[in-house]
Amino acid sequence: MQNTPVQYLKGIGPKRAKSFQIRGVETIEDLLYYFPRRYEDRTNFAGISGLEAGQVYTIKAQVLAGGQRNSWRRRAFSITEAFVGDNTGKISCVWFNQPYLKEYLKVGSSMILYGKVELYNGKMQMNNPEFEFIGKDVEDSLNIGRIVPVYTLPTGFSQRSMRYLLKNALDEFLPQINDVLPYDLRARNNLLNLAQSLLNIHFPQDLTLQKSAHTRLSFEEFFMFQLPLVLRKISQKEKKGIAHSAEGRLVEDFILHLPFKLTDSQEKVLSEIKMNMASPQAMQRLLEGDVGSGKTVIATLACLIAIQSGYQAAFMAPTEILARQHYEKISLQFSELNFSGRKLRVGLLTGQGKLKERIYRDVAEGEIDLVIGTHALLQEELSFKSLSFIVIDEQHKFGVGQRALLPKKGNNPDVLIMTATPIPRTLAITLYGDLDISVITQLPAGRIPIKTMSFSRQDEDKVYTLVKEELKAGRQAYIIYPVIEESYILDIAGAKKMFTKLKMGEFKDFRLGLIHGKLKPKEQEEAMSKFKNKELDILVSTTILEVGIDISNATCMIIASAERFGLSQLHQLRGRIGRGSLQSFCILISDVQTEEARARLKAMVSSGDGFYIAEEDLKIRGPGEFFGNRQHGLAELRIADPLIQMRLLKVAREEAIKLLGQDPRLESRNSQLIKAKLLARFPEYEKLMFVG
Repeated sequence: MQNTPVQYLKGIGPKRAKSFQIRGVETIEDLLYYFPRRYEDRTNFAGISGLEAGQVYTIKAQVLAGGQRNSWRRRAFSITEAFVGDNTGKISCVWFNQPYLKEYLKVGSSMILYGKVELYNGKMQMNNPEFEFIGKDVEDSLNIGRIVPVYTLPTGFSQRSMRYLLKNALDEFLPQINDVLPYDLRARNNLLNLAQSLLNIHFPQDLTLQKSAHTRLSFEEFFMFQLPLVLRKISQKEKKGIAHSAEGRLVEDFILHLPFKLTDSQEKVLSEIKMNMASPQAMQRLLEGDVGSGKTVIATLACLIAIQSGYQAAFMAPTEILARQHYEKISLQFSELNFSGRKLRVGLLTGQGKLKERIYRDVAEGEIDLVIGTHALLQEELSFKSLSFIVIDEQHKFGVGQRALLPKKGNNPDVLIMTATPIPRTLAITLYGDLDISVITQLPAGRIPIKTMSFSRQDEDKVYTLVKEELKAGRQAYIIYPVIEESYILDIAGAKKMFTKLKMGEFKDFRLGLIHGKLKPKEQEEAMSKFKNKELDILVSTTILEVGIDISNATCMIIASAERFGLSQLHQLRGRIGRGSLQSFCILISDVQTEEARARLKAMVSSGDGFYIAEEDLKIRGPGEFFGNRQHGLAELRIADPLIQMRLLKVAREEAIKLLGQDPRLESRNSQLIKAKLLARFPEYEKLMFVG
């Protein structure tokens, strides 16, 4: 049943199946797991006379009159209006720029409408309500007199046809469904069986059963999500790694030469890493820390532990600019150190390097202790003599497959994954269950909090005045323009245009540079070098600066069209300033249009705490967008939400640990359906876990 293509279901066929494929529905099982996005309680409609402004309602009414007009402000903008009424009153319903609706809104038609009621010119009005027409056979068992599901519709389907389709699929295939969760697990956690759950998630008998169905299906998703993480952790424990000499003169000398004292938080994290690296088991550790918290120093110290133990280390960064910055900084730090009577050797490998062949040779022969690079480190031509430690910086910038390639170049090397996107610890433990987690919670001493301000585009003159004052005091500034994939070429052109405008206008007395993703790496490097050497006062840039750039004299950042950036992205950008002991300013310029954008800007202005920002971002965007579905498997979570179901998620993780503790290869009779479903989603685990 589960693999039967959805096109063979009555009412679909090959052509309509393509609409479902766009929604990720290819099989009957996919369809049964295509959950409603909300419900309408049609057992008790609101009467029109009792509606209040600012509230969302479902009403059942009849079309009394309708019409269409163009907006007096914008002629091409049409307004379709219908007056509807029930036996208690009347209300106007308005749809914008949907002229085709005029043909459907026939006087006398019965409708169900769902939307927010607003007060307009003293009268109640529903703007852009969702609606559905009721046929002559009003007492329709799927659409009237019950709690009714509302779906995100594939092209070519109405809500009514979608409900009939789901009902037919449930009637035909529900008896064939095997429950993946064993009976004892369900009984222990008071969970419905799968058939009851699917029936009541699509067509709930009442809200209590709908809630129980939601809990059961969420638990299943969490459980299947946790199994691979727990399996990976078990697999890592079985692998023998390299026991490093965690204590030594090289590490001590490096710390002595630092121009600052490590924070207590850094000291704690370093101890955790030392303990891991001294163990013969391969380390898999996530290092979380806010922008500017000093993660790179800890990663460098861990590289030195590998080197003083007689091995090589690799440091992979997401961009060439960042890789080069790490190379220059670490090379300078290493120049003051001696190891066994010689200087430490650092190499740089990027996609554009001219000395690639030489780097390949030196790494293979053990002539380089630490190689720093981009994804160029993953190239087949690069082989190590004795790789024992790997740093992956900003791990979310690399695909899951990419991250797995580098460790294969060593014999189960220790891996440290770094992220400047803080995640609430309880959530991190759950989502990164295969990793140990370290968190740097303090910023270095002497850092002054960045002042963040928000201005509208009408106030740009005030912003430019503030920036000029900083520049006249000998400081430097960034001006950031958004570039998104959907309008990449237009955005680059916009950044170039604004660069020219600023250079010829507001900042004609200052030195400006431009950097964006379409420039060649050498041109990007030249612009960054000039800015770093104070040959430029202002660097106009796209989000290429989001990660890792560290220039302490840059004290001012303007982020144009700030509403187009995500909250975590705004915080990452802000982290490029405030790197020294000078007061820094982050200025957001925006004409906010949506509540979500307002929430982002409000969070930015109110706090500089990355963990607070991360929590707000999770609330605003939801976990799928925040973590990136492809990176974390959160696309599997179609109904579960780790933010609001944390307790359920923990229980699911505990059950996964319990099951694999008793049956690590999922060989028992009770585990067969779980194993089949796991391997259907993650076929690589058969080779990894179930052989031998």
